[in-house]
Amino acid sequence: MIKDQLNRKIEIEQPIKRIISLVPSQTELLIDLGLEDKIVGITKFCVHPFDLKQKKEIVGGTKNIKIDKIKALKPDIILCNKEENTKEIVTMCEKIAPVHVSDIFTIKDTLDLIEQYGILFSCRTEASKIIQKIEFKLNDFREFKRNLSSKKVAYFIWRNPWMVAGNNTFINYLLELNKFDNIYSNKERYPEVEIKKIRIEGDPDLVLLSSEPYPFKEEHAFEIGRITHHAKTVFVDGEMFSWYGTRLLKAFDYFKQLHQRII
Repeated sequence: MIKDQLNRKIEIEQPIKRIISLVPSQTELLIDLGLEDKIVGITKFCVHPFDLKQKKEIVGGTKNIKIDKIKALKPDIILCNKEENTKEIVTMCEKIAPVHVSDIFTIKDTLDLIEQYGILFSCRTEASKIIQKIEFKLNDFREFKRNLSSKKVAYFIWRNPWMVAGNNTFINYLLELNKFDNIYSNKERYPEVEIKKIRIEGDPDLVLLSSEPYPFKEEHAFEIGRITHHAKTVFVDGEMFSWYGTRLLKAFDYFKQLHQRII
């Protein structure tokens, strides 16, 4: 008997030999924990490592799954996330196998998840090493950012309608860690916004256009840029701001480079 990050009790028979992951960042974490051979199903968005989709069964996306494929794979456990997957998906999957649901808002939540996976999948040593590396990178970045000045930012994730990252998101947490003051932190989750009001709603120094889930282009940067007062528009790697797990091992170096770009 274990509990997931929603404090749900899960009955799991050990050892676990067949895993389905419905969360791209968690799939990457499984690989880095040395569990590739146990993964039998992934989503079409599980793009790291790049060749994984050629080796594993694709069971749909994060919001739309192919339940018959999942059932046919006979998983011992299915891994979900509260934000990435719907409650309906979790309910459907529970009829097939035990479901572990993660819930990530902070780096501590991420480290807790890695520790849980270490116990769940009998890879405590590998999990402990990853946790130590992330903590080292985090402490190093905290030293780096001491000399940074705060900047007001807007972090866009979608167009038509325009949508941003607001409060109670992992993205907002990482923005704060970078001393980026999110002008939309007074709004919850991923709100729709009117870009015509961006100056009166916060007048950012920086407009960050995420590489995912929307493929922003130069014309979109121009569209927003002409409305802001003096904001610099920057394209950013969305995976670095929204993927948790072992992506954090690369994220802090990326953040350092980003700050050097925007000086």
